[in-house]
Amino acid sequence: MGTQRNGFSKKETFVLSVDVGTTSVRCHVYDKCANIRGSCSSKVSLLYPQPGWAEIDPEELWKGFVTVVKGAVQDSGLQMCQMEGLGISTQRATFLTWERNTGKPFHNFITWQDLRAAELARSWNRSCTMKMVHGVTKMLHFLTRQKRFLAASLVVFSTQHVSLRLVWALNNIPQLRQAVEDGTCYFGTIDTWLLYKLTKGAVHATDFSNASATGIFDSYQMCWSGFLCSLLSIPLSILPKVQNTSHKFGSCDPSIFGVPIPIMCVMADQQAAMFGECCFDIGDVKITMGTGTFMDINTGNKPHTSVAGLYPLVGWKIGADVVFLAEGNAAGTGAAIKWAQDLELFTDVKETEAIATSVADSDGVYFVPSFSGLQAPLNDPKACASFMGLKPSTTKSHLVRAILESIAFRNKQLYDIMLGETHIPITKIRADGGVCTNDFIMQLTSDLLGRKIARPNHFDMSCLGAAFVAGLGTGYWRNQEELKKIQSTDQHFNPQRNKSEGDKGGQYRSVLQSWERALQRSMHWYSQP
Repeated sequence: MGTQRNGFSKKETFVLSVDVGTTSVRCHVYDKCANIRGSCSSKVSLLYPQPGWAEIDPEELWKGFVTVVKGAVQDSGLQMCQMEGLGISTQRATFLTWERNTGKPFHNFITWQDLRAAELARSWNRSCTMKMVHGVTKMLHFLTRQKRFLAASLVVFSTQHVSLRLVWALNNIPQLRQAVEDGTCYFGTIDTWLLYKLTKGAVHATDFSNASATGIFDSYQMCWSGFLCSLLSIPLSILPKVQNTSHKFGSCDPSIFGVPIPIMCVMADQQAAMFGECCFDIGDVKITMGTGTFMDINTGNKPHTSVAGLYPLVGWKIGADVVFLAEGNAAGTGAAIKWAQDLELFTDVKETEAIATSVADSDGVYFVPSFSGLQAPLNDPKACASFMGLKPSTTKSHLVRAILESIAFRNKQLYDIMLGETHIPITKIRADGGVCTNDFIMQLTSDLLGRKIARPNHFDMSCLGAAFVAGLGTGYWRNQEELKKIQSTDQHFNPQRNKSEGDKGGQYRSVLQSWERALQRSMHWYSQP
């Protein structure tokens, strides 16, 4: 049997996976042991044509996608024909509309960060229509005790969801309106656009994980919400077909990569990270600390109805099995650290751990990480970021420690609301994302939660999750138990205790209470979000 110049058998196969994030597109080539054999990445250029608007050029994103796939395979020293399947993970709730026959976009991608529909959201949330919807669904919940009516009675519109940004586009882009009338309009999130491009227009589809994050999907009925689409005048005809997360969506047109690589998975990034962390069982928790923090718990085969702002998502659907997640998020995690670096509180992020531990405590200084308002459980878009408790003795080290502590405190808040609302016993906690490389934050989070937290060897969990689902679809990996065996862990963080002082989390109780007072004082600061 012949071998390649790198020593691999010609018949040995691999799985390709691409993660399209908010700031970068990354591709990895994985082998049977989930080792990365080749990688390539490129930056995502965010465009800000007007204050509050955030866009991505769809053609530039497509070119970047093709470039990183070719680059990763080249980096691996392998051939495209050795790629058994392709998995795709994407940022959520960023969408596009385009002409179905020509593939020409009517506008740039409107990203999840975009605020152009903020006024629309405010007016809808204050409207008599919404008051009536809430009243009727509360009554229906009282009569039927069905949780989906309770969920509907709590719905408020947010710019983070696709719904009102799509309404804005339909109301403000004449060519788009005309295409809807002519029946030639396609809508899609990033995954749908990539499927369309990879198959040369043959496939218009998404998966349940991506659809559930749009704000126009009914997770209880597992279909696009006819009620919401009717309420907002969104034509159902433009929406893609929703497929299983593990599904053969088609094959890449051979003109793109030289061979027809099967597309075996498209998946939303946080759900993909959950899968990459092997959080397959009810009560498994994943904490992703990147630009923001996303904490997800596996709630099994039922969506969770929240009164505190946890969001019910479809984690994945593989065959007949559906797994749901409840998600809480905090926006200002990596963003707060980047801001402190820009202020020159430190030069390198790696220094922050040593700076924080150089002082015994924050000297009564508290930081509120609220550059984009406060999410669950406070849900106040008008909150401001702030330092409180500054005094002449305050040093840079105290400020840095207060910032790092605030990230762990928000983790504690999200964890407590998750425990209190879901009533699901926690089975394991795994962390990923760039910020989880900070041992101070990881240890303090473990102390506050009173739980062991596992950290993986590498942090591209979204990419790995999409690879796992794609590989299961082709038979590259047999089952989820096999995936658990090849999963790698860098380090475990255990709650610290000592005889004289008791548990560290308990020591922080008064500090945490003071920080919560600082949160309250930062709320309702701005007249508008």
